[in-house]
Amino acid sequence: MEYLDFELPIKELEEQLDKCMIIGEESDVDVTETCKQNEQKLTETRKEIYKNLTAWQRVQLSRHPNRPYTLDYIKAICGDTFLELHGDRNVKDDKAMIGGLGKIGDQSYMFIGQQKGYNTKTRQYRNFGMSNPEGYRKALRLMKMAEKFGIPVVTLIDTPGAYPGLEAEERGQGEAIARNILEMTRLRTPIISIIIGEGASGGAVGIGVGDKVMMLENTWYTVISPESCSSILWRSWEYKEVAAEALKLTAKDMSRQKLIDGIIKEPLGGAHTDREKTYKSVEMAIKKAYKELSELSPDKLVKKRMEKYAEMGVFKG
Repeated sequence: MEYLDFELPIKELEEQLDKCMIIGEESDVDVTETCKQNEQKLTETRKEIYKNLTAWQRVQLSRHPNRPYTLDYIKAICGDTFLELHGDRNVKDDKAMIGGLGKIGDQSYMFIGQQKGYNTKTRQYRNFGMSNPEGYRKALRLMKMAEKFGIPVVTLIDTPGAYPGLEAEERGQGEAIARNILEMTRLRTPIISIIIGEGASGGAVGIGVGDKVMMLENTWYTVISPESCSSILWRSWEYKEVAAEALKLTAKDMSRQKLIDGIIKEPLGGAHTDREKTYKSVEMAIKKAYKELSELSPDKLVKKRMEKYAEMGVFKG
């Protein structure tokens, strides 16, 4: 188990509890009461820490190395029914953007999302979850396929941003993202978007235009990462915590500003502490959202989606 800096008090208490239990097992000393007190203190400390998380601490939790990624959610929710589809039919298959057909119960969905790696080798293979233009074009191809067959689209967002390399710009990174945004506004099938980790910049918005946009509790969604914002404004990463607060990037901030449609609760300590519970929460959120959207005709769906995004950012004095 890896701990973040603000979780160190929890680590110390867990170590104390482990030592207490070992003493009880290896000797005749009755440590039941001591262990019980340690457990109670650990529970209280957990609650105290996680109910008062700052914006920067939530950013850290969203990047936790043990946090589940897109394929983890898809495999847990769909099981063996998931069929991955590859390629943009133009350049190549982008490994940072995955997509394919899967079932929840009897209903088919087109799942699309950014995928990160678990170690150095797979992180390089997945390009750290940063998609090239062909990734966004693959995503659009799969969305159009879903539209053709009347299949709802589910996008799982977890990216530090679109890949900013020279070759990506040469192949039209900006155009690919802009095209996705345009096409998603008028896609004649339900779109459910969920931020499961990092939701940064156009890299996230490129697959994030949905009828229902939800965020897991300890995720973030904004135009720029706190570190990059800090380096631009203060020429240093030292002010990343200040930038995180100023950007209003947490799920609560986004909900307050009516930029998302809901927050999916996470287990105490983050999604990685109880993966099965998190998978179940995401599955229930998808099913509930689709039940509401399936009652709308394609014309009504597109109209409501367009109106929803047209209202964002409008200031009424």
